[in-house]
Amino acid sequence: MTTLTVRPATYDDAEAVCTLLNDVDEIESGRRETGVTEILADWKHPEVDLARDSWLLFEGERLVGYGLLWDESAGERIDIDLYLLPGRTDGARTLLERMEVRAVECAARNGARRAVVHQGLHISTNVDTAVLHERGWRTVRRYHVMERPLSADTDRLPRAPEGVCLRPCRTEDDRRRAHALLQEAFTDHYDFHPRTYEQWLHDIDAENVDWSLVWIARIEGQGDVAILRTRNDRATMGWIGNLGVVDAARGRGLGGYLLRYAFAYYAALGRDTIGLGVDTDNSSGALALYERHGMTLDSAVDTWELILPVRG
Repeated sequence: MTTLTVRPATYDDAEAVCTLLNDVDEIESGRRETGVTEILADWKHPEVDLARDSWLLFEGERLVGYGLLWDESAGERIDIDLYLLPGRTDGARTLLERMEVRAVECAARNGARRAVVHQGLHISTNVDTAVLHERGWRTVRRYHVMERPLSADTDRLPRAPEGVCLRPCRTEDDRRRAHALLQEAFTDHYDFHPRTYEQWLHDIDAENVDWSLVWIARIEGQGDVAILRTRNDRATMGWIGNLGVVDAARGRGLGGYLLRYAFAYYAALGRDTIGLGVDTDNSSGALALYERHGMTLDSAVDTWELILPVRG
């Protein structure tokens, strides 16, 4: 029987972890989209202590599992990522045990009485769900990854609603406005955590953001009311990271306009597919909006939750 060993990640491990994540994603969803820059951005985030918040699982010398924990709520909520090659039941127990212990430590440090731990797993995850259930994990939410084919012949820039204009976030002031709009537009959403401007810049790996692909919508006489944040660095599709409209401007077709604008813009860039993620229980009607504009289900991710007490 091969011995399992665990150690923290170091920056020198980024290439190997990237390969593992892509191997796992290809098995679960058929795509390889993770880049080394994404791995390093996670590890360099100021809220991650790589020596204590990362785990590499080896069978002999082969990397077969990876875990990462981050604490951005400063309260009871703790998030983890877990990636495993198929058939690693003992590996799942090994990594989960360590991450759960660390989650309780973080919640205790925050002064919370419990740790509410979340992780997102593909619905066909390699992680043995029997292990999750035996440890008390349960599913609490489902997210859909949706996609839509694009064509430069048919996806043309839409006409803006009356009084609406778009501008890219090319200046520092515009980037701060984009952050403020996101905080306002998503404040009532499930799992929302307020983030300072500086925290948000780390969250989105701002050093590598193409700010010409982030737009603010303004309504004449009302001011800035919506934000569209996209990215063009994925291998298989363009990506809409955020589409948010503040309450005062909803019901005027802005969401649909911004969606069609992204379709046309990325079709003109030569992309043949665009995608996004959406909470299927989103009370704003986002799922229905995306479906009305031709987006269909590509894959689904379940949010798993475990609640652990913090003991004195």
